[in-house]
Amino acid sequence: MRPGDGGRERGAGSVVVLAIVGAMIAVLVAILAVGGVHIAHRRAAAVADLAALGAADAAVGRIGDEPCAAASRVAEANGADLDDCAADGVRMTVTVGVGIPGGMRVTGRARAGPPRRRRSP
Repeated sequence: MRPGDGGRERGAGSVVVLAIVGAMIAVLVAILAVGGVHIAHRRAAAVADLAALGAADAAVGRIGDEPCAAASRVAEANGADLDDCAADGVRMTVTVGVGIPGGMRVTGRARAGPPRRRRSP
């Protein structure tokens, strides 16, 4: 072994660089996955709001449609599936689901309708 030739350490720098690059790629993939789920959740919440408003409009007679059918149509027009639709008089509660890559789903839930009247003291 000659002085300065690195001996058995030769090429170890390449392995370290590959390990660092691999770790950086893994962190980037994880960040993108979490970001994608967050965006899908926000989208599901927005679609649920729209679907609940559409259902409430139908419930009070602003549009000529059955409330849950209106909610389903709004959800589908925005790329979501209507999972649940319930009426409490003219107050509507809807739950929608949005698919994300990997076969997973996120859901959003919203209520709409006229405000409840407060009881006078």
